[in-house]
Amino acid sequence: MSAIQILLLIGAYFAVLMIISYFTGKNDSNTDFFKAGRQSPWYVVAFGMVGASLSGVTFISVPGWVEASQFSYMQVVLGYLVGYFVVAYVLLPIYYKFNLTSIYEYLLERFGIVSHKTGAFFFFISRVLGASFRLFLVAIVLQQFVFDDLGVPFELTVVLSILLIWVYTNRGGIKTIVWTDTLQTLFMLLAVVLSIILINRELDWSFGDFLASSELKSYNRFIFVDSFLERTHFVKSFVGGMFVTICMTGLDQDMMQKNLTCKSLKDAQKNMVSFSFVLVGATFLFMLLGALLFIYAGKNGISVPLMDGEPKSDLLFPEVALNGGLGLALAVTFMLGLIAAAYSSADSALTSLTTSFCVDFLEIEKHDETQQKKLRKRTHIGMSILLVLVIIAFKYILSRNVIDSLLIVAGYTYGPLLGLFAFGIFTKFQIKDRYVWIVCGLSVGIIAVLGSLDPQYLGGYVIGYELLPLNGLLTFLGLLLLRKKPSILVGSQ
Repeated sequence: MSAIQILLLIGAYFAVLMIISYFTGKNDSNTDFFKAGRQSPWYVVAFGMVGASLSGVTFISVPGWVEASQFSYMQVVLGYLVGYFVVAYVLLPIYYKFNLTSIYEYLLERFGIVSHKTGAFFFFISRVLGASFRLFLVAIVLQQFVFDDLGVPFELTVVLSILLIWVYTNRGGIKTIVWTDTLQTLFMLLAVVLSIILINRELDWSFGDFLASSELKSYNRFIFVDSFLERTHFVKSFVGGMFVTICMTGLDQDMMQKNLTCKSLKDAQKNMVSFSFVLVGATFLFMLLGALLFIYAGKNGISVPLMDGEPKSDLLFPEVALNGGLGLALAVTFMLGLIAAAYSSADSALTSLTTSFCVDFLEIEKHDETQQKKLRKRTHIGMSILLVLVIIAFKYILSRNVIDSLLIVAGYTYGPLLGLFAFGIFTKFQIKDRYVWIVCGLSVGIIAVLGSLDPQYLGGYVIGYELLPLNGLLTFLGLLLLRKKPSILVGSQ
């Protein structure tokens, strides 16, 4: 598939998104931008959230990780499933009770302004880095397989990618995203299913032949219980996955903003539960696709592509799809899936960053209506520029597999949010609010030191995704030191 063909495909795809944006963004109001008028059908939100949760990271990085980690990521995903039920039946009732626009307003109600700003700050850092990870992955694929051939520099690729997102989210915000995510999820799931079918056909296998093959057995181990010291041990991965979900979904404005557009708490809970099972099944398909890609590459002498002189397993899927001799159908399918995966998470990230910054930092509701819209639009532009700068920086500093890097960063940035919300929900204490930022900062610092320790200093124990709950625990214990007398009001929650 030529670079020009790919550009035409991207253009056609975005034309469809613009049409959706036109109809959903007619009002151009802050109410629609932030909450979609709380009229979104729960089943539409649920299906769209699958694409936003999987994103370009899952679409490319998870298949590319299979050779190094086999199916160990499924241990984390099983933990996700439990975490989604915690989100549905512990966190969502609180958000609906307080009728929140930004979920970090809960911390203002519970503790005070410093806790509110601290929570919003950690979300802001988390989402900027998370969204940038996802968009970086897509940008390097577009660069490698499209824009390098056209002589376009990486920096301009990034600018164009963010500009396209800004154009179709500028007016409708979350109201547009609820519907565009549905389309994007459909394309992404269709892409992975068709990729599995077409590659199996090229190998002269049925799907059953693939599942029964000896080649698959080399990749498909996903329960690791050999040594608790190892990073991939089942218990560590499962517990880490559960807390990753609680934090990266339940304590994340990006994901919760979609849920809060549902008409009622009951609808939001149905959305979360149904979405969780679909997501687990979809992720398993991506793991199967990863094994199939390495099998096909091995049989056809296809090497893992290089980036800056180093093998980059994240690029294997695009290499096989676009240059593996499998035909135009797979190339088109892959590109549609990639574009859908990338923008289904990036567009909502840009919108949630705009929402959180407007509500949590600019206190937009204190301004008159005309000024509110101006503030929102300026913030939307500012967030776009920030993402561009961070993505470009990643090109020069990122060395790990992207999905691995994303989960590691979550351990540092979401931990304080976990501690703050857990303390607010499960205790009746008020705290000395003005010192909260110190506790959160110290917790991240301690975790950073622990995460960088050589395993030899820990008796051979390799720290993995359990950094996140540990970070939350340290924050929780620090807040205990700041406690004041119990509040009767909080006890009623």
